[in-house]
Amino acid sequence: MWCIPPEQNGAFVCAMENVLEVYKRPYDPLCPMVCMDEASKQLVSEVQKPIALSPGQPLRYDYEYQRNGVTNIFMLCEPLRGWRKVNITARKTRNDWAGQMKELVDVHYPDARRITVVMDNYPTHQASSLYEAFPPHEARRLLEKLELVHTPKHGSWLNMAEIELCALGRQCTQGRIGDLPMLIKMVGLWERDRNNRSIQIDWQFSTEDARIKLRRLYPKIIE
Repeated sequence: MWCIPPEQNGAFVCAMENVLEVYKRPYDPLCPMVCMDEASKQLVSEVQKPIALSPGQPLRYDYEYQRNGVTNIFMLCEPLRGWRKVNITARKTRNDWAGQMKELVDVHYPDARRITVVMDNYPTHQASSLYEAFPPHEARRLLEKLELVHTPKHGSWLNMAEIELCALGRQCTQGRIGDLPMLIKMVGLWERDRNNRSIQIDWQFSTEDARIKLRRLYPKIIE
């Protein structure tokens, strides 16, 4: 599915350049930059047991399958460090997102002075969600540690967490997975492997590139 940004739109280019300037920051373990995104995964089990036609041949799967519900996958990744954390939840409510932010602050970066979180504009990805999930003093404590940066509407491709979700889909969750425990196990193995290899994301697109290649998106100034 294509994301078609609006032409000559100041709100879009302002949010885009905000994200691109964040991506230019050097690595700082005390002020990490983390990208966050989420995706749905349909749990599907086999109705008939897969069979191999002969030794050495891949398993053959029947076209029939059984739906076992939908889960949500939260992806948190720090591109410059080569770290990611994948959490699987039953839903993707405001409380679920707030729980991810609390885990980010208290579990993964307890010593950080400030954590910059880049994410899209999904309605739950808002500071107000913290106040709906936690008492005011706890919501404020978390917000004091977070800098929330949103990609523009129709600009989720600017979120590097999408790259990690694509890798997860291709390498781990593309096939039929029948139940939640199996999904959690497979995703955990994938996450551990990539973290052990410290796989980073080499983002190359800059503000200067945007002003040339995407100049149609910028408002025309009439003097």
